Amino acid sequence: MLIHVNDFNFKEEVLERSKKIPVVVDFFATWCGPCQMLGPIMEKIAEKYDGKIVVAKLNVNEGRLAAQAYGVMGIPSVKMFKNGKIVAEFVGYIPEDKVAEWVDKNV
Repeated sequence: MLIHVNDFNFKEEVLERSKKIPVVVDFFATWCGPCQMLGPIMEKIAEKYDGKIVVAKLNVNEGRLAAQAYGVMGIPSVKMFKNGKIVAEFVGYIPEDKVAEWVDKNV
């Protein structure tokens, strides 16, 4: 499952939802080259792990408060939430097989 989140629905869509299923948040920006390379990978991961995780996309230009609250210092930044808390994260582009390994390790 792939969803889009912002400052207004972050609490409900990420924090609350993560109490039932892990939520992986992809913090990105449209002007960021590595983000544009990682974006399609995150969409594939959402399809591949449908039912096991939710992938949430958050454009940091539209979700500045959430990005700041969760310590996003560079993008792309990917954080996995379980029970309302960050349990794993990585920053920067990594290839699809490494993203899948990261998900497997942390789910």
